[in-house]
Amino acid sequence: MAILNILCIDILLMDISLQYLVMKMYWCSYGPEDYRDSESNLSDSANSKPSSGKGSRPGRRHMMRGCLCHFTVKRLYTRPLLALIIYNQRNHVDKSGAPCHGTRDRDSVGTRAMYAPRISDELRQKIMSLLYVGISLDDIVQHHSDVVQGNGGPHNRDHFLTRNDVRNMGRVIRNSSHELHVDDGSSVKMWVQRHQKHVFFFQENLGSQSFVIGLQTDWQLQQMLRYGHNGYIATHSSFGLKKLKYPLCSLPVFGSSHNVIPVAWVIASSYDGQNAHKWIGALVGRIRTRDPRWRPNAFLVDDPTFDISVIRTTFQCRICLSLWHVRRSWIKNLYKKCCNFDVQREMFKTLGRILYCMRGWPCVVDEIEEFMQIFIDQSMFVDYFRTCWLPRIELWVSAIRTLPVASQEPYAAIESYYLMMKAKLLKELHSNTWSRVDWLIHTLTTEIHSLYWFEQFTLETEYFRNTRDGSSANNSWYRAVHIPDVDVLLDEENLQLAKVISQTDRTVAYTVWNPGSEFSICDCTWFRMGNLCKHVIKVAMLCKIRQVARPLLATQVYRQALVNLMQNPPDDPIVLDHAIFHLTRLQQEVKGLVDMSNSGMLLPLTQGDKLNFD
Repeated sequence: MAILNILCIDILLMDISLQYLVMKMYWCSYGPEDYRDSESNLSDSANSKPSSGKGSRPGRRHMMRGCLCHFTVKRLYTRPLLALIIYNQRNHVDKSGAPCHGTRDRDSVGTRAMYAPRISDELRQKIMSLLYVGISLDDIVQHHSDVVQGNGGPHNRDHFLTRNDVRNMGRVIRNSSHELHVDDGSSVKMWVQRHQKHVFFFQENLGSQSFVIGLQTDWQLQQMLRYGHNGYIATHSSFGLKKLKYPLCSLPVFGSSHNVIPVAWVIASSYDGQNAHKWIGALVGRIRTRDPRWRPNAFLVDDPTFDISVIRTTFQCRICLSLWHVRRSWIKNLYKKCCNFDVQREMFKTLGRILYCMRGWPCVVDEIEEFMQIFIDQSMFVDYFRTCWLPRIELWVSAIRTLPVASQEPYAAIESYYLMMKAKLLKELHSNTWSRVDWLIHTLTTEIHSLYWFEQFTLETEYFRNTRDGSSANNSWYRAVHIPDVDVLLDEENLQLAKVISQTDRTVAYTVWNPGSEFSICDCTWFRMGNLCKHVIKVAMLCKIRQVARPLLATQVYRQALVNLMQNPPDDPIVLDHAIFHLTRLQQEVKGLVDMSNSGMLLPLTQGDKLNFD
């Protein structure tokens, strides 16, 4: 049966007991007027149009086939979430009771009346995304024609897409604006009312209540169901903290090409991971409404203030810690505030020892004081570390002791996502709109959404491959895979450094110090900008394959925690039973972590780190 495209007639009625009652009547697009007979009459009659109503609109006359299907929706202003739907006529028939359009109407055979009067939401999303990424009208129409012919010719309304359809959608894009109201808060509320199916959580900024909005389109929901189930979900929090009105938190999943796909966005006025429980439950509830069996394999957090117990209980999966943000910030500021490369290398290694310190907090404080004394001449970086990291370093050290640390593979994908978001949202061109949340919402759900939709579309269908931006190709992990092993000079007897021959200039070789370590450092330009370079990743791959790298600091910390639990069992029988229960759970956890390590999502475990619990 054809899909309805609705005409709405608003009627306001006053009721003393119910206050204002809104009654809306919805008619099928093929009715209620009937101009089928008039089309065969005189041309003057055929060219005449009613003075008002649906038939008066240009291009609507051919659709009027007398369909009487309509229903009424009644709701109260005081309770807008409740509605009563009353079908006055459920069947798509005319006044004679015969089908007047669709596949059951013989007179509709061979005409558009056989199909829906409008293109589907799926095709509309596709065309809008192609327009947003810059595909021309001619290319879109030609591509659609090729697809239809390849499927054996037209079979539904979507197959009758015209240039005018594409032109109209392009006009909608050009005329769209993020500013629905002068006041930003009112504009956001208007957007939420118009796009409720794209909002999984909304909380206004009232009194002590902070502003929170969670965004997820239908396509993002599908990707979360597809790649999140038995896969990995990450958080990329606090994006735009210094420039945007409110920071952005993204939830990406990892696709099939070592790339990330943002499946949800959360904008909140309060930058506090403890408030995440407000929207996490709503998001997971939305997913499990579609698939009750949906469950990820692991969840990567990049903020130690997140309530880990809430995430573990809600997602029902293991939790891993992402140090990408810490690593990037330290490297970027080391190269900016310290000029000597040898000093940079030693400072980075010392910071790693502080972060992975296995002793108590007083020992960590001693390590920090010693670090500041040794590198007292590097006052710019020491001041930066004291101001930005000293107040929260204890949170990170504590998190590393209790959570396994993710590997460089997801870091590379997250970094690629960050760089793309930075290029699209934090350009000075948009500085006048950074203070508005409605602009951020509009940009995310249109331009950014279209970019990732297009990326997946080209990967899956091979169409428009020459026009994609290649964000997955910009992923350092993806580029590292294409470096031949013979181009890596690694002395297994002396693991102080490794050499990687440049793929563009064979006379140049880049040096990687501390190869195989989570605190490796490279002298290439890309690494000096704070990024994770392909040379570090390639060397780490070879060290893992050849099993020549020293035990990682993260693995040693996690191993020591398990050893302490086994070597120091509690005396109390009740506490002992509780410890045995947790030890059994940890045994399952370690087996799962070994699988994650083998898949590249977790820092590799050496043979000495895979404990025998039997």
